[in-house]
Order: sequence, then structure tokens, then C-alpha cells
Amino acid sequence: MELSDYVRIVRKGWSLVAAGVLLGLGAGVLALVLLPASWVSTTQVFVSVQGVDQSSAQEIVQGSSAAQQKVTSYLAVATSARVLQPVIDELGLDTSTTELASRVTATSPANTVIVVVSAVDSDPAVAQRIAAAVGASFTTVVADELELPVGGGPTPVRVETIEPASAPTDPASPRLATTLGLGLLGGLVLGLAGAALRAVLDTKIRGLADVAQVTDAAVIGAVGYDATVVSRPLFVHTDPRSPRAEAFRSLRTNLQFLDVDTHGRSVVLTSALPSEGKSTTSANLAIAIAETGASVVVVDGDLRRPRLAEVMGLDGAVGLTDVLIGRTELVDVLQPWGRGRLSVLAAGTTPPNPSELLGSRAMAALVDELTATFDHVIIDAPPLLPVTDAAVISTMTSGTIVVVGAGRVTGGQLTHALGVLDRVGSRVLGIVLTMVPAKGAAAYGYTSYESYYGDSPTTATVPTAVDVLPGSGRRGDRGTAVPAVQAVPAGTAGLTTSS
Repeated sequence: MELSDYVRIVRKGWSLVAAGVLLGLGAGVLALVLLPASWVSTTQVFVSVQGVDQSSAQEIVQGSSAAQQKVTSYLAVATSARVLQPVIDELGLDTSTTELASRVTATSPANTVIVVVSAVDSDPAVAQRIAAAVGASFTTVVADELELPVGGGPTPVRVETIEPASAPTDPASPRLATTLGLGLLGGLVLGLAGAALRAVLDTKIRGLADVAQVTDAAVIGAVGYDATVVSRPLFVHTDPRSPRAEAFRSLRTNLQFLDVDTHGRSVVLTSALPSEGKSTTSANLAIAIAETGASVVVVDGDLRRPRLAEVMGLDGAVGLTDVLIGRTELVDVLQPWGRGRLSVLAAGTTPPNPSELLGSRAMAALVDELTATFDHVIIDAPPLLPVTDAAVISTMTSGTIVVVGAGRVTGGQLTHALGVLDRVGSRVLGIVLTMVPAKGAAAYGYTSYESYYGDSPTTATVPTAVDVLPGSGRRGDRGTAVPAVQAVPAGTAGLTTSS
């Protein structure tokens, strides 16, 4: 994985990261409130060993060396029962020497003869008294008992307090900065782990990067999400100056560079699953192409759940099936749409054998006739995974455009759908992303162009650029490179109800 992949995972799971950070900070605050405070008081004693003749430099050095050696043993003495029991008796502590030893520590800085005794307690005053008592008891035990000469006389070891125990002003734990810092760090790690787990488990296609991990096919168009598509599906017609319409004009421009037949271009629009927006995409693309003055026919090839006639506001009772079974002539069922040169061939009567009809010689002959008659032929086909109809039709055209609904299909499902087309020898001309979110990790970088679109009632925002996915610009089956994809406006229809 590259750095950009990690950034994408964090952006995609930013809510989990934020939740983890807040949870960690909350845990830190809770720890500060609930955990009992511990106070530490410290005292320091100095250990020296005196020789017989302290005026001799050699005796002084030997005494210092002997003191350092003894200090190592004294550290264990400081927490022994012999030192701690007098402390318990003096202070009247309700504890044992073992428990008290767990609250007392003795250390010595390297190459010194200083013993640092620390005592911990939930009461700062008690901690001070314990540290002071342990220091005094330690001095007595070492100087007056352990190091007392057997034959009598003064002890060669001298132990003096050089830093009396004082009452602590700040608790040793929990510390505000440390506790909150650990909580923040722990929450961040938890959030990042959650975002990574989500990225692993969430295999749905949500943006360009997800498509790139599945296929090398170029993304030739992207249509943003918009809930108003239910009431206004033909936004190229109803709002021609909006960025929504401009998205399909960009798609139309990109299609002109694809390696398809220059005399009679025919394409199939399909998707992996239902409800990814292929019918609305087919209708708006047909309208956008017809704006150029070219003759266009859009065919509803979904004989199981036809939607095209409804989207375009036409009567779909008679159409493709009636032509295929010879009940009527093509010219009698083609319906003109709008003021341009756009014609619509509805699905007609729902047949009991749609796959056989779509794979028949009559269908192949009809596609040839439409290709010879119109400049562009667009066939809205059923989804690939539930049925084989789209794969069958795709072999009769110049290629297939796969519509991918962001958040609707997984990478495995898209891979399977593209595999179906590959097995029948159909060429994938490109991918059209629909329902792309305007915000979030899968969104594009948007820049306002409202003034550019003038009086458009739609708030105009378009992405600054749409990068071509890996595979864009590679040579196709016929050896012609696919050019870079132009910018695709955002804010376009969500295509939530189209099949």
C-alpha cells in the first residue's frame, strides 16, 4: 500500500478516528475523576565510611569506594522489615511490613553514596511522615546496629539526612497531562484500527480509488448524488445549464474519443446490480448526444423490469418485443422525443422468454438496422449479475459501458460482472460512476462555479479535475489509446430509483 492508500483509509473512516479520539479523551477524564490520587514524598540520606586516618588521601579514597559498595546493599535494607516495623509502630499504621514495603522504594544515583527513599500514600501528609520515618529508621538500623563494630567503639559508617521529607504539592498519579495524553493516544490508535478494519470489511465501490483496485477500465464519467432525481430524472433537459447536465456533456465528449465504429456507434449501458442508475444514465446521455445534432436512438433492452419509457415520460406498451416477434414494424414503434433528433424504442410487452428474444437473430438484425439508421445507438440493458441478457446484447454492439452506483455494489460484484462481459468477448468501453457523494473520502475536490452557470437554479459546484484511473490511456483491443477524462461536474442526480 502507498501513502495515499493510508490517507484514503483515514479520510474514509474519519468518523471512527474522531470517535476513538473522543473516547480516549473521555477515558482520560474519567480516570482523573475516578482514580485515587497518589502522593510521593522523598528524603535523601548520605552514606560515608571513615577510615582510621582521614587525613590520608588514600584512606579517603578507600572510604568513598567502600561507601559506594555498601550503598548497593543498603537499598534492600531500606525496605526490610527491620527498618519498616519501627515505622509502623511509631506512626501507628494499620498495615504490615510487606504492604508498607510495596509503598516504599529506595534508589541510589549511579556512582554516588546517596540513598533516595520515597514513600507513596493517598494522603500527602501521611506520605511525608512515612518517608521521614523510614529515613530515620534506616539511619538508626545501618549506623547503630548493622555497622556497629563487634569489639565496640565508634561505627565506621556515617549516615546523615541531607534532604528532609517534604509534603508533596502535586499528585504523582494520575497526572493531568500524562493521563489525557495516554487517553488521546489510545483513542487515536483505537480509531485508526477501526478505520483500517472498516476499510478491510467494507468492499463496496465508493469512488475512483475503489474502482482502480478492481479494474483497469477507464472511468469516463462521474455523476454526483442528488435525491431530487426521483421527481426530475431528465436534468439534461429540465435544467440544461446546471452542472448536472454538464456532467453528461463531459461524458458525451469522452465517448467521442473511444475506439468505436465511426459509422454507426452502438453501445450497451448495463450495471452489476439493479438500482445503480443505468436507465437514468442512458436517458440523459441520449439527450446530451442529441443536443449536438446527431441522430440518436435509445432502446429499452430491459425486458424484465423496463424503466426507460417511464423515465422519459412515454408510453411503453408497444416497443422492442413487438418488433422482435414480427407483430409490428420498427418505424411504427419508434417514438420521437423532444425537439432534437432523439428517438426512443420502449421495451413493449413483457415476454416470457426475454433472454431468447434478446439473443435472437431478429435482435441482431434490429441492432444492425438501428446502427445503419442512426448516428448513435444506446441500449439500456438489464444488470449483469441477475440475468445474462446484457452480456448477450453486448456482443451485438461496439462495446459496453458499465454503470457503477457508489455504495451500491461491492468490488467482488463488479469484478464478477466485468468477468461476465470478458467471457462473452464484449469490450468494456469505460466505467460511469453514479451517486458519487459530494463530500467525504470518495468525493472529488469541489470548487464553486456558480457565477459561470449564470441563472441556473441549481447551486453550481464542479470538481476541479477527474483523474483517469489506472488503465485509462491504455490501448484497447483495437489498439487505440483512450484519452484522459475531462472534468465531470458534481451535484448531478443521484439515480436512486433507476434500474
